[in-house]
Amino acid sequence: MSDAENPLLPQINEALTTVQDPEIRRPITDLGMVDGVSVDDQGNVDVKILLTVAGCPLQTTIRGDVQNALDKVEGVKDVNIELGTMNAQQREAMRNTLRGGEPEHEITFAQPGNLTRVLAVASGKGGVGKSSVTVNLALALAQRGLKVGLLDADIYGHSVPDMLGIPDAHPTVVDDMIMPVPALGISSISMGMLKESRDQVIAWRGPILDRALTQLLADVYWGDLDWFLIDLPPGTGDVAMSIGQKLPGSDVIVVTTPQANVAEVSERAGTMANMMHQQVIGVVENMSYLDYTCPKCGNHDHIELFGAGGGAQTAAALTERVGHSVPLLGQIPIDPVISSGGESGDPVVLAAPENPSAKAITTLAAMLASKPKGLAGKPLKMAVK
Repeated sequence: MSDAENPLLPQINEALTTVQDPEIRRPITDLGMVDGVSVDDQGNVDVKILLTVAGCPLQTTIRGDVQNALDKVEGVKDVNIELGTMNAQQREAMRNTLRGGEPEHEITFAQPGNLTRVLAVASGKGGVGKSSVTVNLALALAQRGLKVGLLDADIYGHSVPDMLGIPDAHPTVVDDMIMPVPALGISSISMGMLKESRDQVIAWRGPILDRALTQLLADVYWGDLDWFLIDLPPGTGDVAMSIGQKLPGSDVIVVTTPQANVAEVSERAGTMANMMHQQVIGVVENMSYLDYTCPKCGNHDHIELFGAGGGAQTAAALTERVGHSVPLLGQIPIDPVISSGGESGDPVVLAAPENPSAKAITTLAAMLASKPKGLAGKPLKMAVK
């Protein structure tokens, strides 16, 4: 019996459609990664899978996913998987498939009709827990079944890889297309993943910094995302301005703390976003209070370690400055679990979902996700005749 006549072959091919490339998140059959499949009368299967690049860091995952998929096909006795590497023409064909005919070096999130919700998370100063909020918010959105991408745009102080538990991860590069690194259910990229070594110092300004941001936005294959979060560096410097120029109409959340002096600085981050034609949609007050239960008496209390009112103050000031309501979206209590989880790569929304801080972030994610996708607030390129 020839392979074409073997009744197992259609079932095997169908099973392979369920295997996704873990970085690209598309079926390997759609990407041209299945180079050949054969099966004999005894149910022994030979399949050749083409990796996008030699030494693909996720080849073990791909091999295991193919094995698991074919093991589920009734009648398959043994599976032999051969891994090869795409040639230049095959990679070019895959890149054309992924881009869908779109020109290269184009920021898809900025194009008219793109429905990905772009959310930049800003702060006026460092030390307010902005990156922790961003990472946990991204994971909380992903837990709702949404496809989420996360860009660590803090070129100099990148911390997202550590917080996701992938400090030494490097993306796969197919020619000039960069694949974001999958971690904990989201896709992420950071300048820290592109450095040759962790101790390498980045000292860029002006045009070089701008080109680096363009690369992270345009040359990374983000795929079809529901949400794209950007962890901005603190302050109102080059990166914040560049992101605003490249993604006008994107949403911005300002993270602050309860102290009045921090609130005053935080207002500047929101003002800058508004000047760059971004939509400031709210304020998040981090480290709002300590949720404390007395171990002796059992009494429960909220202890305001850093005072109170900073988030409301920032929201009120920004409402007056930008000309529309900027609400206080949430208050996240301070907890050692957040900082320890950031250092160990165990974000609190996954490691301790019942923690009050995790619940506050999960509630924030639910609030944001409840707003339907649409083109409201996005710049539309219209030609007037």
